[in-house]
This record gives sequence, C-alpha cells and structure tokens, in this order.
Amino acid sequence: MKSYDHKSIEAKWQKQWTEQNLFKTVENPKNKMYILIEFPYPSGDLHVGHWYAFAVTDIFARYMHHVGKDVLFPIGFDAFGLPAENAAIKRGLNPKTWTYSNMAVMTNQLKNMGTMFDWDKKIVTCDPSYYKWTQWLFLQFYKKNLIHHEQTHVNWCPSCKTVLANEQLDSGLCERCGSTVEQKEMMQWNIAITQYADKLIDDLEQVKWPNHIKEAQKNWIGRSTGAYFSFDIQDSVEKIKVFTTRPDTLFGVTYVVIAPEHDLVQKLRSQITNRSEVDAYIQKTNQKTDLDRQASKEKSGIQLQGLFAIHPATQEHIPVFIADYALARYGTGCVMAVPAHDERDFEFASKFNLPIKHVIRPVRVDSTNPPQEGKKDVYRTNVHVFVRNPKDNTYLCLKWKKFDWNTFIIGGVEKGEDIIEAAKREVLEETGYKNIKLIQTLGEGVEAHYFAAHKDENRISISLPILFELIDEERHEVSTEESVQVEPYWSTLETVKKGPFTCSELDVWLDRLENIPHAMLEKGTVFNSGDFDGISSEEAKFKITEKFGEVATTYKLQDWSVSRQRYWGCPIPMIHCSSCGIVPVPENQLPVQLPEMEKIEIRDDGKSPLAHNQEWVNIPCPVCDAPARRETDTLDTFVDSSWYYTRYVDMLNIEAFADKKKLDTWMPIDFYSGGSEHTTRHLLYARFVYKVMHDLGLVPQSEPFMKRNNRGLILGPDGNKMSKSKGNVINPDELVEKVGADVVRSYLAFIGPYNEAGSYPWDPNGVVGIRRFFERVCELADRISTEDSKESLIALNTMLSQITYDFEQLKLNTALSKLMICVNILEKSNFSKQTFQSLLIVLNSFAPHIVQELWSQTDGVGFIHTQKFPAADQSLLGQQGIKIAVQVNGKTRTVLELSPDASQEEVLSLAKASSEIIKWTEGKTIVKEIYVPQKLVSLVVKE
Repeated sequence: MKSYDHKSIEAKWQKQWTEQNLFKTVENPKNKMYILIEFPYPSGDLHVGHWYAFAVTDIFARYMHHVGKDVLFPIGFDAFGLPAENAAIKRGLNPKTWTYSNMAVMTNQLKNMGTMFDWDKKIVTCDPSYYKWTQWLFLQFYKKNLIHHEQTHVNWCPSCKTVLANEQLDSGLCERCGSTVEQKEMMQWNIAITQYADKLIDDLEQVKWPNHIKEAQKNWIGRSTGAYFSFDIQDSVEKIKVFTTRPDTLFGVTYVVIAPEHDLVQKLRSQITNRSEVDAYIQKTNQKTDLDRQASKEKSGIQLQGLFAIHPATQEHIPVFIADYALARYGTGCVMAVPAHDERDFEFASKFNLPIKHVIRPVRVDSTNPPQEGKKDVYRTNVHVFVRNPKDNTYLCLKWKKFDWNTFIIGGVEKGEDIIEAAKREVLEETGYKNIKLIQTLGEGVEAHYFAAHKDENRISISLPILFELIDEERHEVSTEESVQVEPYWSTLETVKKGPFTCSELDVWLDRLENIPHAMLEKGTVFNSGDFDGISSEEAKFKITEKFGEVATTYKLQDWSVSRQRYWGCPIPMIHCSSCGIVPVPENQLPVQLPEMEKIEIRDDGKSPLAHNQEWVNIPCPVCDAPARRETDTLDTFVDSSWYYTRYVDMLNIEAFADKKKLDTWMPIDFYSGGSEHTTRHLLYARFVYKVMHDLGLVPQSEPFMKRNNRGLILGPDGNKMSKSKGNVINPDELVEKVGADVVRSYLAFIGPYNEAGSYPWDPNGVVGIRRFFERVCELADRISTEDSKESLIALNTMLSQITYDFEQLKLNTALSKLMICVNILEKSNFSKQTFQSLLIVLNSFAPHIVQELWSQTDGVGFIHTQKFPAADQSLLGQQGIKIAVQVNGKTRTVLELSPDASQEEVLSLAKASSEIIKWTEGKTIVKEIYVPQKLVSLVVKE
C-alpha cells in the first residue's frame, strides 16, 4: 500500500458499514455477549475522555465478535438534565431543540470513531416513548410502597435552584455548578432504597467486580451492627437513644452528643438554661451541609446547660452537648461519646476538657517468645519506662546479655507501690541514672502474653507506659547482679524500629511515642467496666448489650430523593387532589408529556417552571373528577439511567418496557464499562432499581452487571485534569483530521491498561508513534511473499498465544505492544498472505478502517469484521522467547517473556506498561531506566 490516506479510507468504509448494516445485533444469539458503555450526555461534542470511554471499549467488543460471541453493543443518550436546561435558557432555546441538535453532532462523531454500535438500538431518555416506561416503573415502585412524599431535609443548590441527592455533592458543593449547597426542609418524592440496603451489600458476592468497587459501595451504604442504648435525662421523661458499633466501650462514656437539628433539643428546651447560645449555634449549623459537617476537622459544639444524662450502667450524671459532628439523619442522631476509644470524640473531649476514661486495653502475644505449654502463668503489673535524652532525641534501652534481648526499661510494680516511683526505681537500679523528670503517662496499659525465660514462666502482664526526660548525666553505680545481666545504651526510635527488639508491645509504644496523644481504637481486654472486667471486647459487646441495650443494625445510606425543581426532566406521574389526596396517573394515560414552553423561567420560590404553566398543571382528578393539579417536580436523571440497559434489548416495544423473552436472552450484562465517579451513584441506583424489578417479576436476575470496569482518566499533556480554563484540552476531531480515527483509537488503548483506573497524561509524541506504526503495517502489504520464514511463523503464533489473555483482561496496551513486536519481526522476515491476513484480523479491533482497506487490497473476502480470530499453532510455540526480569528500585516485580529481537525501546515500553510495574511506579517519577539486553530492565523511581 503506497500511501495511508486515512480520510478517504475511513469515509469509504464507514459508508459501506452503514449501507450493509454490518453491526446489526443477532436477535437469537447462540453465544451472547452484552457489552455496555455508560451512555453519554449530549453535551454538544465529544472530547478525548468520551473517545477513551467509547473507542477503547469498542476494541474489546470487536475482539469478542471475532472470537465468536454474538455481541449486543448498543448506544443511546442520557438526554434530560440541568446542563441542557441551563444551556438552552442561556441561548434562548427550548432544551429539546438544544439537546437534539447536540445528539446529531455526537452521533456523527461516534460513527466517525469506527465503532460497531448497533444504531438500530438507540434510545433517548427525553423521548416520550422512553420516559413513558420510566413513569410506568415509578408507578410500580409506588404500588410496592417504595415511594413516599414527605417533608424532607434536602440539599438545595441556590444557583441551579433544585434539590440534589447526597451523591450529587462534591465536598459540599453542587457537582454541576460548584455552588455551595444549602440545607432546606421541602416536600419531596423519595424512593426507599434503604429497604434494599442488605441486598445491595450481600449480593455483591454474585458479581465479578474489582474489590475496590465493591468496597466503595459497601462503605457508602455503611451497614453497621451494634447496639442501641438509652440514657435517661435528669428530671425528664425523655430519653437519649444512641446507636454504637462498640457496645464494649459503654463504661467509657463521659458525655453525650445530640445533633443540633434533632427534635429532642426543642423538646428539652425548657430545661436548657443557655438557650440563646444554643439557638445561635443551631442557626450556624444549619448553614452547613451534612458532608461539610462530617468532613470538618475542627470540632465545635456547645453544652446544654441544665441538662444531664444518666449513664445506664453506672448511673453517673454526664453532660449533654449539641455538636455538628452528630447528624439527625444518621443512626439515631445522638452519640454516646467515648473519647478514649474514638478519635472524633477524643478531639472533642480534648478541646472542651472533658474526662477521658479508658475501658479497653490492647493485647499483644509475643510471636518470637510466646507462652509455652506446661509452664505456669504468672500475672503481674509492669512499668515500661521511656527515658528520652532531649539533646539528641535518643531513648534509654537495655541489652540483655544472656538472652541477647534488646528492650526498653521494664520492671514489676511491687504491691502498694506508686507506679511513678516504681518507674524511677527501675531506671536507677538497671541504668544508674539518678535525675529524670516525668513528662506524662502514655495512655493506659497493654496486656502482654509471653514466656519469661529468665524466670522460666509464662507472663500475663499489664504494662503501664511512662515517659521521662533525662535532666543530666549523673549516675550511681549499679549492682553487680544488674550489670552482669544488662547493659544500658541510647538509641533512636528509627534504630529501634529496624530491630531486633524484644518487646511484644513495641508497635503500641512506638505509636504512642510518635503520636501523643490520641485515642486507642483497637479491640482487646475490658477493664474499668465493673463485672465485665477481664473479658475480651468481643465477648463484652454481647454481654453489655444483653444487660443494658438491644442489638441493632444501622446504615449510612439514606432514601433516594428524586424530586427536581426543573423543567427538563421526566414528569412525575402523580396528581394532587384536594379530596382524594395524592393519586397516581392511570397507566393508560402514560406518558405524561412535558408541555412545550416558549419561555422557561426559573424563580426563587423553589418550584419547577412547570408549576407556572397553569394550562398543563390543572386537570380533573382521575378518581373523583374534582379539580386537581399535576405534580410539577420532575425526576432526577439518575432515575432515567437506572434502567436504560433493559430497554436496549427491545427498544421499539410499545406494549412493555421490554419483552420478557428478550430479557431472558440478553440479561444480565456481561461487561459494563464506566467512570469511577459513578460507583456510588448511578451504579448503586441501577443495581437497586434492577433488584426491585426482579422482585416485581420483570427481569430474570437480581444483579444487572456481571463484570464492571472503571476506566482511567486521560489528563492533559501537562499532567493536569483537562480543562478549558487551563488550555490543556485535547480536541479529538482535530486529531482525527490530522492522523485518523484508527490512530486515535489505538493510542488511547496504548496509553495505559484499561482494566484498572489510572491517570494517563496525553503524549503528542505517542500519537505520532502510533501513526508511524500503521504506516509500517501498510508497507508490509507490499512485501507479501509466497511462503513464511520460520521466524515469521514463530512471531505470529507467539503473539497469538499471548494476546488473547491481554484482550480478555483489557490489557490492551500490552496487546498492542505484542502486535508491534510481531510487526518488527515480519519486517525482517518473509511472510505469506495468510500470515499477514491473520495479523490484520487481530489488528482489526484496534484499527478497523485501515485494516479493512488492507484486507480488501490483499484479496480478503467480504468484511474482515466477519472473520474468526486466528488460533495459535501450538507446535510453533516455545521456540522463541526470552525472559526479562523487571526491577523497580532494585526489587524484581515481574518477568516478561519477549522475542529476542525486541528492541530496547520495545522492551522498556512493555515493561512500563505492565500492570505489575504500574503498581510500583504510578504517581511517581521514573528517574532512570537501565536495560541489560535480553536479561534485565531496572527502573529507578522517586515520589
């Protein structure tokens, strides 16, 4: 092929694909593969991030078609929403006009990518034929008592003038416009996603998702098992009910916190003596979002003077505070504060000088010197003494000569002896240092289990940590008995960490020495807890709950607020009648269509623009025929996108949202690619809606997406997130004009592994390199021989044997690298037309236009899209390949098996693209690359 004229080639084959309807879905698949990409919002044009989403997944879809899968690969538009409405208002247009014009532009761009989307399956969420079924599903949820209309505490965006769900906030700001979100009480439609909280967690076991996606959903749902406790209030019939996951710490409660907006505060108002201060604090708190309050590191609050809570176990009277770190919508809205064992409570107690009472001590078993069977157990109380020299920040240590131990100073506390005096005595006896001053005790003790070889007994000791500072070097002579056993020396904590150091509690002591002060969060043995002293914290959870509380499970997840006070959305199919109350629109009257409005006016009254269209709003009640009003809020667009994937399988059906047989055929989705930002939003909502649909008998399974892939993020050439304000946005249309769609597709696949989320800077030189690669492939077409050399056959079959794994694992960067290596060898060898065409079939997934052109020029029959993926000839494997170790900072992290003819550039490229190496280099700078030919790659990185 003499020239690579990408413009004419791409236009030619796209036209033929369309005319032949090449990518039409097989309606009765024998080996189905449903591949889905999150459908786009019609913003007007596609940026390079869209290309990364669609083009790279298209590579995977084409591969699956080549290996014999009947692929459903649909596309549509998530077309309702605030951006369209705001843009249309700004331009003096109707949102529908703006949206459909953008969809036309984007459709053309998507086709120009060379994607194999089945455009006959296209859906558009703002089309009445689609949102009819969104409304129908809403009514099914309503019948199932999963939808309620009530006064709700909401996130209000003053700029967009609509309610936002928690999932639509970004650090307290509106994700759409960046405005600071306010808190309001409004009548809202809510969907009871909380009723499915357990299923949403437990059913994650059914899906093949990366653990980080599963954990993100679990953490967002926030299921916690614990206990309810009730604190009586002095001189009141009211009680403060709290939920805790740590009932074992009940005896450590030293104060109670109530959320400022909790109705209990107003019920107790008459007893509060500092009401004006309390009111001012509540007003200040109301200006913050829930996320702001949770994220704030600065603890604030105010004591409710005149109120005291009565501890359910000790009957002590403890103070009551309101504080913004307690939220009325989480748990019970009240907190039992245990500052010794909760970091948040500790910070609050430290600020307000409140008591800190330890009730759990950590337990350590010395793994190098564990208790021995047959030896007696001896219980004792020890002091662990830390003497710091302020001149050089070293600590006094002991070398035990007989046992070759290194320890801090440790000794037993005699009966009736003061622990501080015991500590000073141990320092004097074992080291001779006379003059030390007490700095502080380092929290409560640690329970250590070990074998005391010098006493030939097992020890279960409570070690109490005390920190001193050396005043001067004056010493007296230690006894012969002590000097024979131990030798004192000074050491830094860094040296202590490197070891060897004989101390089962060492991790605790180092933590406390380096982080003074802080809460002790781990579990252990209960003390200071009455009858429960001496048992494990796990056992105490049950016993303390049994006596003073009740077992409970709570969730952070809140019901899904779906009302939006804007025009461009799916109308909520409900009617308000003064006689009948709220009634649903009859199903035979669906869809409730949006009225055409010449002017969309956004007012400050908190109502949708639809509320001011009296002709549309006022209708007769479908039950009693009395005057009634339509619901004027529209649905959150996440409702539209929560079920769209089921409509793809039967998008022309006017009798149902989809035919049950077609759903049985195609669902669940085998592979779903999307953005990580949707993990706890769209992805969670879609799973919930599908589960309800399953319970309603509408879909065949309870999980819609068997495999989920969160793609990475393409950064600007400067390494920053692409932004017009930064001038680093890459326009894919300009690149397609210059180098071709095949090159852009392939470079995006080559830029990093698609099977894991990462951030990849755009490299203009990389695009040039890919273009040059395809030019070399074109040149190969002119070098086809009548037969293959041994080298070319080995190269082809080695590549075929390895590349299927890369495709299936979405390691498309390494797949392309292996194709490059194969091409390098073919350039130096004889190869037949059959070998070249096998190479083209593999390459077709990446570059379908130029490959189709080369296929036809080398007498390939029909469309290469219909060809089966070539299988490797096993007899030709194992005759080629060398193993190259790849090190990062001197440690071998993976081994590559490559052609001995691979160039240094190819080897380094493959090494850096390996997912095993990216784990150790991501977010770091590679400062040196060393290649020992055919043996070793060594990368040196720094933070």
